[in-house]
Amino acid sequence: MTDELDRGITALDRIVEPIFYRTRPFPCSYLPGREETRVLTEISAEMAAGGFFEFLQHYGFRRSQRYLYRPACDGCTACIPVRIPVARFAPSRTMRKLHKLNHDLRASFAPARASAELFDLFERYQHQRHSDSDMALMSYEEFRLLIEESPVKTGLLQLRDEAGRLWACGLTDVGQDSLSAVYSFYEPDTPTRSLGTFLVQALVAEAVQRGLTYLYLGYWIEDCRKMSYKARFSPLERFDGHRWVERAPED
Repeated sequence: MTDELDRGITALDRIVEPIFYRTRPFPCSYLPGREETRVLTEISAEMAAGGFFEFLQHYGFRRSQRYLYRPACDGCTACIPVRIPVARFAPSRTMRKLHKLNHDLRASFAPARASAELFDLFERYQHQRHSDSDMALMSYEEFRLLIEESPVKTGLLQLRDEAGRLWACGLTDVGQDSLSAVYSFYEPDTPTRSLGTFLVQALVAEAVQRGLTYLYLGYWIEDCRKMSYKARFSPLERFDGHRWVERAPED
């Protein structure tokens, strides 16, 4: 933890004294042959209501169920927190084409509740796109906890066609000045639709409609192909460990 972060925590309303833990190293999910270590803390709804969630999110933390975490790997800084300042978002030519291609899909924001329909899409997405991951082995109960266990305000941005068929879903945290994309899954057999990228565009539009400032996209890793789509969004801000700075295209 930096001194600045420590001072900020001290300045917050002390509803509960936060306790931070450092995990033991475990295999990295994104870079083969490397190990990952995390700093994490458990938060309650009361702590989240006091501004704790937004404060740590500003310092590059992410939420997983009731925990906030940030990578703290020895000798590695590959995971870079990134966010989109939504009012200045400028879709590329390709993104404008995607908008036309997916004109039949409508976005709606729903409560974070698991269902058989969501789980079916999640399983098909995992088995086709990430069959070697632990998430591909999730039971329905584990999936329900992923969706519903949250101390902060959380919802599901869904993309459906006119017949009501679900094509994509983004588990999304709603902060005081931002949306945060927690996890997304979508129809895996339609690569031409680029539903992952289009879902981010829908989240940007949702944030703008709500009058929010940022859309947090989690971590960007230069050498991870799964993360490459995040670099396509402009402008994109990255957290350098001390402050948020705009990412130059050549980065």
